[in-house]
Formats: sequence, structure tokens, C-alpha cells
Amino acid sequence: MSSGHHTSWTVPPEHREDPAYRAAGRRMDFAQAVYDRRSVLGWSTTELARRAGLSEEDVEAVEESGVEPTPELVERLATALEAGPDPAPRR
Repeated sequence: MSSGHHTSWTVPPEHREDPAYRAAGRRMDFAQAVYDRRSVLGWSTTELARRAGLSEEDVEAVEESGVEPTPELVERLATALEAGPDPAPRR
């Protein structure tokens, strides 16, 4: 019987190089950055959508890691969120 909690996750090295795994990581990092900045500004998803010229559903999809962060989308959201490039990006 399990103790009821998981102490760590191990990702096999061959999975880390899989393009789908790496793409999912980019989407998750982007989603977290958008959510964090929106939260700091105290904006709703509706407000961010209005400022970025997107639908609220689009913003929610971004924050749920469901959208690939294309250069155009990154620029649009960075402008709306009043954020510039991160001088020390996460790896």
C-alpha cells in the first residue's frame, strides 16, 4: 500500500530530448509567466484579453498551456502586459 504522497518524479533522459516534451515545457513556462505577470498587475483574463486584442478564451488557453508561444503571440502579450524581454530567462 502507498504512503499517500509522491516524493519525486524521474523523467528518463530520452524523454527530455523528445520534441513533444520540450514543446510542452515551453508552453508551461509561457503559461506560468503570463499568469504571474497578469496576477501582479491585478488583471482578470478579460482585462488582459481586451488589452492584447484576444478573446478571453484565447487568454485562458494560453494560461492552461494549450497554446504554442509563437513570436507574434509572445510580442502581443508582452506589450499588453507591459513586460519586456527577460534578461535572465529560465532554462
